[in-house]
Amino acid sequence: MCKLCKARAGATRRDFLKGTLAAGAGAMAGGGLLASASASTHADEARSGMPAHSGEAGRRVLIRGGHVLSMDDSVGDFERGDVLIEGSRIVAVGPELDAGDAEVIDAAGRIVMPGFIDTHHHLFETALRSFLADGIMFDDGTPEGSPNYMDHILGKLAPVYRPEDVYINELFGSLSQLDAGVTTVMDTSQIHHSPEHSDAAIEALRDSVRRSVFGYFEGQGEDAQYPQDARRIREQYFATGEGLSADGLMTMVMGGEIYLPDHETAWALAHELDLPLAYHVVGSLGMAETFDELAASGKIEENHILIHMTGMSDMAWQAVHDAGAHVSLAVPIEMTMRHGTPPLMKTSELGILPSLSSDVECTMTADFFTQMRSTLTLQRMFVNELALQGQEERPALLTSREVIRYATLGGARGLKLEHRVGSLTPGKEADIILLDAEAINVAPLNNVPGAVVTLMERSNVETVLVAGRVRKWRGQLQGADIPRLRDELIASRDYLFETAGVDRRMFD
Repeated sequence: MCKLCKARAGATRRDFLKGTLAAGAGAMAGGGLLASASASTHADEARSGMPAHSGEAGRRVLIRGGHVLSMDDSVGDFERGDVLIEGSRIVAVGPELDAGDAEVIDAAGRIVMPGFIDTHHHLFETALRSFLADGIMFDDGTPEGSPNYMDHILGKLAPVYRPEDVYINELFGSLSQLDAGVTTVMDTSQIHHSPEHSDAAIEALRDSVRRSVFGYFEGQGEDAQYPQDARRIREQYFATGEGLSADGLMTMVMGGEIYLPDHETAWALAHELDLPLAYHVVGSLGMAETFDELAASGKIEENHILIHMTGMSDMAWQAVHDAGAHVSLAVPIEMTMRHGTPPLMKTSELGILPSLSSDVECTMTADFFTQMRSTLTLQRMFVNELALQGQEERPALLTSREVIRYATLGGARGLKLEHRVGSLTPGKEADIILLDAEAINVAPLNNVPGAVVTLMERSNVETVLVAGRVRKWRGQLQGADIPRLRDELIASRDYLFETAGVDRRMFD
């Protein structure tokens, strides 16, 4: 089939999915995507009591009587408190707020807190989940070197993605994270094989109806337009005030990998288009010397998002600190895929507030309870070992509240969204999650931050709001026919593995 025919065939399927999603979003209070009669009945029951038209201008919603963890020192926390929302924004946080004409969400027995923020997620790989569970990043000549991420994921599977594969992978992965309470993501989409691939990624992020940062990274093949197509993308999708998308939920980041020979072109475009710049920094891939050179020459800037930062020199770390650049950590992935030791001791020593990121679901889950627990236990292991060795000068032990700060405010700061999200602060967007603290794995509740980090999992995420709009209600994701979308994802999975000639190895 000719390239144009393939593109048109892909657009047809993607347009169909977009149409059904639009229908589901438009009927958010009604049934979801092409739901069966029985499914609609079940969804109607699940929506009982859900505020109507939440997130719309002038609509007021009061979240009442929850355990409020605001993550804003000036607001404080409340053992029993309320959050008042008008339209998309928080207008008040405190005890016994006057509800007036607001619709009420009863939050008794629920922890009310900001949604989680993922600063680095390759969403296009959703169909590859668990394929590389035991793999490492690249073939380093050891027995564990095959299969690996560089050769099999990026080298064989990624090149065969069609635009429609990009769309369903990004959409399904976004909805899955939304279901788990991750209300914001930076999509590190290294799948820009053509402008059509880029458009598919952006459309999927938009159709998921959650807050997203579109990371425009490289692609492969003769039709790839990276990095020059950044100008078109910026103008077409992010031309409103503050570089926002038309719906106000999306912004853009420029990818500028330092392992690419022409990365300086991408860096210059980021400056021209006034975009933050994101790139991976991994010592085990031989990037330490290059990053040292950039650091020594003063090229690290405040709007840089540095992913991993494993194996870097003390000089480079000081340059990052002095520049005020952001560090995004993917602790479980860094530990299991041989990136190098997660630099939690360095961020602790230098007083750097990092963020957390899920990285790749081909190897590890993208839920943030896993991210927080891994981060907490690893940092404490390092510090506890120093204490056992009698070393008096050591970083303080990471606490549950501090790791939640990484997962909320840290991410907001890193993505330049701190003025919008990351805490329950009046004036900010109402990206809020309600966590069930009466569930069998949590009750009785004795400490709110401790319960979130050390006890909870995605099943505790009961209700999710994005910009004041209810996206998950009492355990039920709204506006998406998950069985239908899952079938599309499976079809994409089958196509990708067959076309790439990669054995899925259902059992080892």
